[in-house]
Amino acid sequence: MTASPDMQDTLWRRTQRDRFDGSGSLPDSARVAVIGGGFTGMTAARALARQGVETVVLEAGRLGEGASGQNAGFVVPNFALGAPDVVLEKLGEEKGGQLLDLVAGGADRVFTIAAEEQILCDAAQTGWLNPCTTDAEADMLRKRAGYWRSRGRPVRFLDREEIRAQTGMDVYRGALLDESGGTIHPLDYLTGLARAVEKAGGAVLENSPVQKIASEGGGYTITLAGGERLAAASVLLCTNAFTGGAAAKLGKTTVPLRVYQVATEPLDAETVARIAPDRRPVGDTRKNLFTYRLDRDNRLISGGMAAIPMGAKARLSRVITERLAEELSLPEVPNAEVAWTGVAALTTDFLPRIVRFGPNYFGGIGCNGRGIAMTAQLGETLARAALGADAEGLPIPLRSARRIPFHAATPLAASAGLIKARLTDRLSSLTRT
Repeated sequence: MTASPDMQDTLWRRTQRDRFDGSGSLPDSARVAVIGGGFTGMTAARALARQGVETVVLEAGRLGEGASGQNAGFVVPNFALGAPDVVLEKLGEEKGGQLLDLVAGGADRVFTIAAEEQILCDAAQTGWLNPCTTDAEADMLRKRAGYWRSRGRPVRFLDREEIRAQTGMDVYRGALLDESGGTIHPLDYLTGLARAVEKAGGAVLENSPVQKIASEGGGYTITLAGGERLAAASVLLCTNAFTGGAAAKLGKTTVPLRVYQVATEPLDAETVARIAPDRRPVGDTRKNLFTYRLDRDNRLISGGMAAIPMGAKARLSRVITERLAEELSLPEVPNAEVAWTGVAALTTDFLPRIVRFGPNYFGGIGCNGRGIAMTAQLGETLARAALGADAEGLPIPLRSARRIPFHAATPLAASAGLIKARLTDRLSSLTRT
């Protein structure tokens, strides 16, 4: 299956099993309006609809046109940036511990939902590998694995020989293995969530961009770009990094990080057995991190970022495949079958957050590169907020909506950070040799 002309061509569009059609009519009212049909919004809507709450999801375009359909399908129950001790220091033992437990259970929640709804999304809970290249980092990961085990998580440390057996790579000194992690086909998972919302009695409408959300009569009037209106008692803003229309209130509170993904042509069975004998996804600890996973047809998927955006997709396609060949000792540079790009939203403290815009009006954001597992918990937490739970008592921090100054210039800071990361890794590799 190929992408429609108005959609970005991704591996997931090409290989999706089912295409969702959210072309229904807009009702006059709903108890809860969910703005944004990505993982966060759809998970929240599912939780609400399953409790009999009249729920409408309004998606600006087609499902999967945002980060939920443009990621690499890693299901990682951990923070990309932010160690457990840092989280505890920032939030305190009680609140920090609640957030850590919530995040750690994110992957389990994804795979449970997929099983409950019988979503055919290549769900593979094989575990997630987080290897490192220095002895100091190995010591850190060993301690971190012990900490997670003390919280009841299925996490352990792999020594140098064990991670070599898992990846075929000699550069790694050790790794953290979280056995609850894994991979999915993200677009099939998203489509399955949408169907679950409809099965539970909710409505999912595509091509319904929201222009304005106004307080009116104890509730809210939601105005679409075409002038249609919906009355709702509660609103959940789940628009991630988007900044158009009503989404600007949330998107401009974070730093957008553009990530490029590449899927190669399928690998041979011998190579697969050498670099991924247990089909575990890998994401290492380097500043310019190296990642890879396999899809159901043994395509190799990896990603990267561009310091210079012009012509980045074609250039990064070459850079990523060349790095795959070098890191994994492939006999030749694999051919790229398809390359695509998406935007992740980074919060300034690298933690997820809930923002209260008004009575019964909340936004959720801040997956920081851990979108699939984190959104499973963020969406359900937002659903609790919409139903009147004390927002201050929720396990995800409640923050005020503060737009980042000069938001349009933030990609320049991200580019500078990437250049610095590459230099740091280069110096580190010279020290090792």
